[in-house]
Amino acid sequence: MKFDQFTVTILTLRPDAPVLTDEEAAALQDRHLAHGADLQDRGIILARGPLTDQDDESLRGISIWSVDQATARAQAEADPPVQIGRLSVQVMTWLMPAGNLSFTQVRAPRSIAEATSD
Repeated sequence: MKFDQFTVTILTLRPDAPVLTDEEAAALQDRHLAHGADLQDRGIILARGPLTDQDDESLRGISIWSVDQATARAQAEADPPVQIGRLSVQVMTWLMPAGNLSFTQVRAPRSIAEATSD
């Protein structure tokens, strides 16, 4: 059997994350969304989004990448919340039977305002 292979990153809230004001957190989230949207527009990220309703509240987001682990790690570590020490990155490879999953390129939100607009 053949398998497709994807690099996956999971963003987790660090226990020593800096405390931010609401304004600082909103500005950081906008920079985070813009960073991810740029990578998604370039086809480097295939899909991404926040995690909700999880048992472990430190788990914040997941991305599926079209690139190798080293490239994904470097790009994920360039994400503004990772750079300031708010989030950390876990990188892994995900295998599944070939053809089991496909992706369609969509426009990703670049800000909180875009993500929450109808």
